[in-house]
Amino acid sequence: MQPGTTQQRGLGHVPYEYIVATLAVFAIFMELLDSTVVNVALPTLGRDFDVHSPSTIQWVVTGYLLSLAVFIPISGWAGDRFGTKRVFMFALAVFTGASALCASAWSIESLVAFRVLQGVGGGMLSPVAFATLWRAFPPEERSKAAGIMVIPAAGAPASGPVVGGILLKYLSWHWIFILNIPIGVAALVISALYLREHKEPSSGRFDPLGFVLSAAGLAMLVYALSEAGDRGFRDARVAAFGLPAIALLVAFVVVELRSKAPMLDVRIFLNRLFRACNLAWVVTMFGFGSTIFLLTLELQAARGLSPLESGLTTFPMAVGVMLVAQPASRIYRVIGPRRMILSGLVISALTTLAVAQLDLDASLWVIRSLMIVRGVAFGFVLVPLQAATYANIASKDTGRATALYNVNSQVASSLGVAVAASLLTNRLGHYGAILGAPQTRDASLSAFQDALLIMGLVALAAASIALLIRDADARATMNRAAEAPASPAADTSPAG
Repeated sequence: MQPGTTQQRGLGHVPYEYIVATLAVFAIFMELLDSTVVNVALPTLGRDFDVHSPSTIQWVVTGYLLSLAVFIPISGWAGDRFGTKRVFMFALAVFTGASALCASAWSIESLVAFRVLQGVGGGMLSPVAFATLWRAFPPEERSKAAGIMVIPAAGAPASGPVVGGILLKYLSWHWIFILNIPIGVAALVISALYLREHKEPSSGRFDPLGFVLSAAGLAMLVYALSEAGDRGFRDARVAAFGLPAIALLVAFVVVELRSKAPMLDVRIFLNRLFRACNLAWVVTMFGFGSTIFLLTLELQAARGLSPLESGLTTFPMAVGVMLVAQPASRIYRVIGPRRMILSGLVISALTTLAVAQLDLDASLWVIRSLMIVRGVAFGFVLVPLQAATYANIASKDTGRATALYNVNSQVASSLGVAVAASLLTNRLGHYGAILGAPQTRDASLSAFQDALLIMGLVALAAASIALLIRDADARATMNRAAEAPASPAADTSPAG
């Protein structure tokens, strides 16, 4: 019996692949939820630790993001070399243990240090979880897996402000980290009992030069993007980190192309379907990160909502995703990824343009309705992308491919927020508005509307990226695989 078939049994009568899917859902939901909840808690953390500098308190987020940037690239090689079960459990243990340390932090410095440690686990958690998942599900059933995985991918970021608002209102900031502990412990127990080990004989030795170049380059790039939001892309500090980061990453690509055992095999991008899906994913995360950032800030700064009220307004997006998750996985098997992704990206862009037209008198239920539509659109992008991206990737390359996919996600989301923040700053200056000041409320709204309009138009134009995806390339993941001609898995030509 081949690994990944639905006849494999795991816990009782539960097929093994669904045990893997459950573990992946809990692990990824925990990691993504934690990131968004911490953002909501920053003002409270500043008050409790008596920190008055925004740049200092921001390191609670920045330190974690830098740690992610360092450890995401190495996750694929580590899983292949030491075993995905062992590395997954290590990442879970580090993330859970660091969460306990964060909850016990006694100063802002200790909290930042523990958040960096948490990022070590978080950086390895998602790529290894996805690699294990895609290996467990055969290609023709990956749309089912994708329908499951949209729950944490969309539900966690949308739930973060709501969960954070409730915990901060009724308990304390410590609980945003304590919440991770029982989930992490339960996942560790199930992993130890039921998860199967997988190693790749061709994993190769550790690539120290590749690790140093990727770690330094990505960390500097993420830091430059985090600073660009407030300072703008022309700022000297942004340039001092951003330009060397680009040079380091170019050097990394050159080194990896020449290496016989690269840490991240960038040659995978020669695969036409993987390359096109990653481009679509970059566009998706850029638009998602920028729009949610602008809308959340507008709801609080211009409309005067609390973090909890703001979270409840954007949360319906998760409802939309959950409503469409399973239907989208069935539709995918009939029509393929191209039209689904194109329609999802177009509808997402149109919802951004619609939000840009709303004035201060607009009902919050209008925004919530648009968020449901956006969630449906996001599901129509996420399900086919997750099902199709690895369709032609060999099992031995899956670990490194998921690491590349997660790197793109992190950079695209950070870039989206940075561009949106820089654009908003520019428009606030144009209208002479002060963010959060009641006397410039109308001017602030105009700045938000301009920023959302521009980002919506960019997203609409970028939706054409979906046209690079060919349904025929993803045929192995569709129901028609059995009667289809040979899969073009071997097609690695750079030409689309």
